[in-house]
Amino acid sequence: MSLEQKINQDIKAAMIAKDAVRLRGLRAVKAAILLAKTEKAGVDELSEDAEIKVLQKLVKQRKESGEIYKEQGREDLFQTEFEEQQVIEEYLPKQLSREEIEVVIKNIIAETGAAGMKDMGKVMGAANVQLAGKADGKTISEIVKSSLA
Repeated sequence: MSLEQKINQDIKAAMIAKDAVRLRGLRAVKAAILLAKTEKAGVDELSEDAEIKVLQKLVKQRKESGEIYKEQGREDLFQTEFEEQQVIEEYLPKQLSREEIEVVIKNIIAETGAAGMKDMGKVMGAANVQLAGKADGKTISEIVKSSLA
C-alpha cells in the first residue's frame, strides 16, 4: 500500500473519529503529495524516497514555523504546528539518535579516507544517501563538521 492510499484511509478514520488535529495533519500530507505528483508531470505514483522527502519537508516547515511562533509568544499557533508535526512524523521511518548517526558518520569517514574539512562534501554526500529519511540534514551536517574539525 502506497503512502497516499494509507493517508486516504487514515483521513477517513479521522473523520469518523472526529479527530480534528489528526485530520488537519493528514490533509496537509495529502495536499503535499498531490502537489509533488503534479510537479512531476505524468507521474501516477511517487517513489518511496520522494514520499519521504515530502514528509521531511513538511516536518521541517512545522518545526521552523513553531519556533517562530514560540519566539513571538503565540502559543496557540505553536501548538497547532506542533500537533501537525507529530501526526506527520508518524509516517516517517524511525529517526536515529545522535549517537547512532555519529557511528554511521565515523564509518563513512573511515571508508572515504576523509582527513579534514576539505573532504566535507564527500562525507556529506555519502551520509545523506546512507541516512536518507533516518536523520535530519542539519544534524548530519553538525556531526560531520565536528568529526572533521
